[in-house]
Order: sequence, then structure tokens, then C-alpha cells
Amino acid sequence: MKLKEKDRKTFLRFQREEITAHIIYQKLASIEKEASNRRILEGIAAQEATHYDNLKRYTGIDVKPYRRGIVKYYWLARVFGITFAIKLMEADEESSSFTYAAYTDYPELLQMAQEEEMHENELIAMIKEERLSYMGSVVLGLNDALVEFTGALAGYTMALNDSKSIAFIGSITGIAAALSMASSEYLSTKSETDTGKHPVKSALYTGIAYLITVLALITPFILFENVLISLIVMLAMAILIIGLFNYYYSVAKSENFRKRFGEMAVLSLGVALISFLIGFALKQVIGIEI
Repeated sequence: MKLKEKDRKTFLRFQREEITAHIIYQKLASIEKEASNRRILEGIAAQEATHYDNLKRYTGIDVKPYRRGIVKYYWLARVFGITFAIKLMEADEESSSFTYAAYTDYPELLQMAQEEEMHENELIAMIKEERLSYMGSVVLGLNDALVEFTGALAGYTMALNDSKSIAFIGSITGIAAALSMASSEYLSTKSETDTGKHPVKSALYTGIAYLITVLALITPFILFENVLISLIVMLAMAILIIGLFNYYYSVAKSENFRKRFGEMAVLSLGVALISFLIGFALKQVIGIEI
């Protein structure tokens, strides 16, 4: 069927998106170590190339890919894992499938729309990354550090009223708590023989997540003399960590970002407020001045 002139510009855009996706999937396949995942990626890359050829039959010309998109998804896969990069691409694939379906005058595009929808199921089935299998351990360390440590630092702020003392005591508390959490996760994973997770790796993921969070939350008390400014910056850091982690988690696991972000933010800030008030009350009752 001959391409209508009013559709030419849109088809050229489709064509460019398909060749870009083809190259991205090829590059992701080249860095994927799992053989079954690599085969799926290579199959999808071949399918995107077919889509490009189908569109080219209508337009009659070759187009260049979006180089920025190729670089973006390649490095996202390198830094955050192939699953995260794939899930972001999956959202683009979904929007493309609906766009193709709108062009009912071109039978080949209807078939391409169905094939784009199939990508989602194939991509979800290939999630076998180690970092995602240990995501529960990361959540445990991160969540406990945010809830417990924001509360502890808020309590110290009111009770001690000295940023360096808060940072010092907070560091000791945080390191001890990280070691405790890592030990607990090790014993918990070791007792659950059917999880397929290694106890030492689970402990490391939990402990490191806890320590990184502790370091981020203590830093404002090292940088600023004023304890209230330190407290405000610390709470802002907590919200930022919650936002960044839950964005990553919601993309990689296809879960609702707002719900997860809201739950963690309310828990962390709620505990911080209660601990601040407890610190104030204890200071008044005991009469400690530092």
C-alpha cells in the first residue's frame, strides 16, 4: 500500500525509533552474561530490524538512529543494571504499540503493534539479575537505616544540641546497627534454604545499604554547625534517598512509585518527629545541657 503524504513524517519517526531500538537491544545483548537473556535480547533486536525494513518499504529511505538514546540506555544498563534499562525501554515500547495500532489503513503496522506488546512479556520473563534477587536485602538495610537512623539523629539533635557530638555518636550507632543488621540478615538467609540466595551476599547487600544511608544522613551534621540546619538537610537527604531508590525499584520491579515512596517517607519522617519530641521531653525531664 502506498504511503499517504500526511503520514510520511510520522513513519520516518517510527523508522528512526525502530533502528534506534534495534541497536540498543544489540548493545544490551552484548553485555548480558546470562545466555537465555541474551538470546531474548538478540531476538527482539532482530524483530526491531524487521520493523525498520517494513517501514522503509513505505518511506523508501534510510534514516539514522537517535545516538543519545543509544548512549543513554547503554550506560543505564552498565550503571544500574540491564533490567532497569530494559524496563525504561519497555515503557517506550508500550507507547509505540498504541501509536502503531492507530494506523488501521496499514495492515503491517497492526502486526507490528501486536509484536511490540509481546516485548513486555518476554522482557519480564528475563529478569534474572543478581542485584534484583537480593533487592529484598537492600530494602531491609535501606528502610531500617532511614526509619531508625532519621529517628535517632532527630532525637540526638534535641537532646545534645551539638552537631559534632551528634555526628560522633551517630557514627558509632550507625556502624553498630549496620553490623547488627548484616548479621541478622546472614542468619535469616542461612535458615531459609529454599531462597537460592547466598547468606554472605545477602548480609553484604543489607550492611552496605545501611552504611551508605548512615553516611549520607550524618554528613550534614559534619558540614554544618547549626543543628537545626543539619537536621533539615538530613531530612531532605532522607527524602532524596527514598525518592531515588523507590524510582529505581518501581521501574525495575514494575511497582507503583507513589505508593512505595509515600509509605517510606511517612514512616521515616514520622519516626523522626516522634524521636525529636522524645529527645526534647527527656532533655526537659533530666535537665541535661551539652
